[in-house]
Amino acid sequence: MRVVFAGTPEVAVPALDAIAASRHELVGVISRPDAPAGRGRKLVASPVAQRAEELGVPLLKPDHPRDPDFQAALRELAPDCCPVVAYGALLPQSALDIPPLGWINLHFSCLPNWRGAAPVQHSIWAGDEVTGATTFRIVKEMDAGPTFGVMTERIKPTDTAGDLLGRLAEGGAGLLVTTLDHLEDGDIEARPQPTDGISMAPKITVDDARVDWTEAAAAVDRRIRACTPGPGAWSTYDGERIKLGPVSVEPEVSLTPGTLEVRKNAVLVGTGTAAVRLGEVKAFGKKQMPAADWARGTRVETGAVFGAEPGA
Repeated sequence: MRVVFAGTPEVAVPALDAIAASRHELVGVISRPDAPAGRGRKLVASPVAQRAEELGVPLLKPDHPRDPDFQAALRELAPDCCPVVAYGALLPQSALDIPPLGWINLHFSCLPNWRGAAPVQHSIWAGDEVTGATTFRIVKEMDAGPTFGVMTERIKPTDTAGDLLGRLAEGGAGLLVTTLDHLEDGDIEARPQPTDGISMAPKITVDDARVDWTEAAAAVDRRIRACTPGPGAWSTYDGERIKLGPVSVEPEVSLTPGTLEVRKNAVLVGTGTAAVRLGEVKAFGKKQMPAADWARGTRVETGAVFGAEPGA
């Protein structure tokens, strides 16, 4: 089967590699245009675009998939199907109609749970015990198309969004290739998604990632893990933003929300329930470091408060 793969970030590369190694003929790759990156803000190709160039596959990087020139180029490639992983642009109906077997998306949740841009982050934040990945045919409504296959993955108590997404990307790559195999063989049917149990997973913003120390310790832990590595959980100390890595709950210690207790080799922070022990922190303009090292270098004392006004 002739396929054109669409994807952009690193998480889509395992699926691209799996398709390239499959029985299907990879005749092209679609990715988002080059974007500024790094301190110099130089234009850099996406991870998927870079991998496509390494594979020697024709690469399309339209400003938007509605562009007539892009759609003409896609028709020339004559794909039977277009598998998609985290492409990052809405597909108009005129593009959806080009491959006879449609665009088959790999979404990192068990649909209809967590439709949207950040399903992995929201599943951790909500305290789900199990999540997964689903293949489905793309339709106009976001993540609402009929499904083909699903895999499940248990969420570990210490999983960050990056950890969990990495496992789902690898397992989901196999699911996507298996779906393509069955589509070519004609022995699989898409099933409509249930109309109940729908939950949404919008993009998590920097404002969302600010820790609320009045929440329970478990909720603080989940928010931080859900926002790791991006956009990065944070609080403020002496008026400056401090990025926070995953924490651990200290059930025997109780502190006022946001208040720090500085020990020789640890820094604890109060929440709405038990305290949490800070892991890695990153102050503005500094390297990431263990919290105890940050506290020594910044001369943080017990009784200081995250989120307090400078000098308070």
